[in-house]
Amino acid sequence: MQKNDPYAALRFKEFNIFLLMRFLLVFGWSMQFIVIEWQVYSITKNPLSLGIIGLMEFFPAFFMALFAGHIVDQKEKRNLLILCIAAFSIISLGLFLLTSPSVTQEWSTNSVLYSIYALVFFGGFLRSFFGPILFSLVALIVPRKVFPNAATWSSSTWQMASIIGIGFAGFSISWFGVHWSLCIVFGLVMLSLITVTQISKKPILNTKINEPILKSLSEGIRFVFKTKAILGALTLDMISVLFGGAVMLLPIFAQDILKVGSEGFGVLRAAPSVGAIITMVATAYIPISKNAGMKLLAAIFGFGVCIIVFGLSSVFWISVVALFFSGVTDGVSMVIRQTILQLKTPDHMRGRVASVNSMFVGSSNELGAFESGVTAKLMGTVTAVVFGGTMTLITVITTGIVLPSFRKLDLRKDFEENETH
Repeated sequence: MQKNDPYAALRFKEFNIFLLMRFLLVFGWSMQFIVIEWQVYSITKNPLSLGIIGLMEFFPAFFMALFAGHIVDQKEKRNLLILCIAAFSIISLGLFLLTSPSVTQEWSTNSVLYSIYALVFFGGFLRSFFGPILFSLVALIVPRKVFPNAATWSSSTWQMASIIGIGFAGFSISWFGVHWSLCIVFGLVMLSLITVTQISKKPILNTKINEPILKSLSEGIRFVFKTKAILGALTLDMISVLFGGAVMLLPIFAQDILKVGSEGFGVLRAAPSVGAIITMVATAYIPISKNAGMKLLAAIFGFGVCIIVFGLSSVFWISVVALFFSGVTDGVSMVIRQTILQLKTPDHMRGRVASVNSMFVGSSNELGAFESGVTAKLMGTVTAVVFGGTMTLITVITTGIVLPSFRKLDLRKDFEENETH
């Protein structure tokens, strides 16, 4: 295999099946989240209701994360993923039924709203498992020497599915309505369930199968906190995502500020993912190992600037461009962070480390959504977005000053060591 083969991971059949499954699943849940955002704001006209969606997903995803990682390290990954996707399909079916004319006409608005929140809550519970399972499964499908390349393609697939799911959601609401859009989501989730069965069962690499759960969890947390490269990357990304959650407020921008309707909403929602996927594909050809710490700091600083520009814009095309470049910078951040995690994490601890990552970064998306909803309610929508971007810039500057070792982080040695395995 060529040393710098940009298609290294794609030469493994099961990895391609994994990418197809991930594409279908992310397409479905990205589309579902957008449709639900639109529906909730349409029936409430309250920015806080959008924040509550994030909060309902945050609580179970955050508090179950470490336990989920312990379970993932103890169980066979393929079958566990099948079980989680099957459960997620039930949630998608429930949302489809909740938006049917018979339910919306006979139930009160609050009953429908609280039922949506309940299903989102259970979705957050499942999401605490998805991250650790997918992270661990990739490491069992491809050899260690192609982990960085696999991380790039896996992240790119996630972003591409987000682009299509997010963009299509806006048009789907316009063409088919909320109810039948959620039917499409259910179909995509079922297709992903069928696809994952084509991956064979994988061995359980954790030799401590009966290890007490508290000991297992503390071992995972200790590893993250003593590995400064991982801790720095996760902390930096967590803060930027927490305060840069402007996308949760896009229904308000689309309906009340930019006045571009559901189709414009879809374009706004897709713009960051378009930027991210272009960047991620580029990183398959352009190595990011040299000066990785400085590149990550610069990327997140650029992300904060883009969020501020978006918040201040009242022109649709400027808003789209700002969101596009926020995706470009976020794509760089995601690839570097995933590469650090793959290279620095031993196989038997991947579930637990991925769970800590989920607590730091994944759950901060939902908490950031709640923060955005609350600040929008208190400060106004535009001020809330600018505030979030400013806090991101402050975080990057502070991290660069306080952690000089992180500024000097370089992954070239780790890449060379993986080539010898």
